[in-house]
Amino acid sequence: MVFMVWKYPEREDDRWLFVPALDLVRRVAADDKRSSFVGSDFTYEDVSGRDVSADTHSLLREEKVGERDCYVVQSVPKTVVDYTKQLSWIDKGSFLPLKEEYYDAQEQLFRVFTADRIESTAAGEGESKGTFPTIVRRTMKNIKAGHRTEVTYTSVSYNLGLKDEHFSERSMRHPPMDYLK
Repeated sequence: MVFMVWKYPEREDDRWLFVPALDLVRRVAADDKRSSFVGSDFTYEDVSGRDVSADTHSLLREEKVGERDCYVVQSVPKTVVDYTKQLSWIDKGSFLPLKEEYYDAQEQLFRVFTADRIESTAAGEGESKGTFPTIVRRTMKNIKAGHRTEVTYTSVSYNLGLKDEHFSERSMRHPPMDYLK
């Protein structure tokens, strides 16, 4: 499966999903961004990101998640979505989200995201040498339904030299094989 997102500041992103078994490329409508990502507990927006301007953010406090110092940020959507607020524990060093809690209209916790494993990933070639902290295992728990989805990335690479033309509907069906390992 291939999921491609074209991110735009201050407007709706474009999202596509390619399912090889069906040879089907489907554009994900903006209305679907809060729906389940391929039947999981994640939403399309959880996977591709949410525009920072879509919410009003407040720094609530600072506290630890495990051994990591974090900022705790409350985000309240400016328009109606499936949650009324989100609390995020943001690592002070890497700025990665280590934990997120989502609350429903009754102010009850209904989903929890956790970054379960973070690794330093080599940046590869080019200007940005060094390493990037990368979440390689993440979990989304649906508290009310009592189930969860865990995602593990086994191979992560940065700065591969991909070109703009590689980010097309055609490349979803026929990926540039030189970059796949």
